[in-house]
Amino acid sequence: MTPYDVSLLNVYLKPGELHITEKPTIIATVLGSCVAVVMFNDRTNLAGMCHAMLPFNGGTNGHDPYRYVDSSVAHMLKRFENQGVKRNEIKVKLFGGADVLYYIEEDKERHTVGKKNVTKALEIINSEKLNLLMSDVGGTSGRKIFFFTHTGEILLKRLSRKVQRSPQ
Repeated sequence: MTPYDVSLLNVYLKPGELHITEKPTIIATVLGSCVAVVMFNDRTNLAGMCHAMLPFNGGTNGHDPYRYVDSSVAHMLKRFENQGVKRNEIKVKLFGGADVLYYIEEDKERHTVGKKNVTKALEIINSEKLNLLMSDVGGTSGRKIFFFTHTGEILLKRLSRKVQRSPQ
């Protein structure tokens, strides 16, 4: 099997979804203000990715928990722990959190959903003492990512931002 073997299982994550596997898989998603937290462990071949839309679950544990950064990451950590993977063995990558919606240039310091998602993800990664290998977050362009679970590699494509304003 080569790293880019086209016969690999392909999984596309929509917003609010999560996928964890031990089988070599390509997990793909498209991100705007959402974030993808990628986790993998070389020893067990366990790997996963979430596509979280909002930072906080707010106590709605039974209702779409994978829509939220905090409950998605908590679920992923529990699955890794259940497979005997220690926190210091988990490799993490973080993507997304762009400000893809038009906003006034003078207002760019405001706390957007994208910024809140990134902040929450980084808070959890730091508090859980996880090994953040890399991140590509923020900005104003969306991202399309492909995660090769058996190698830990990510292919990333930045999406062009074409803002069209209506005629005044």
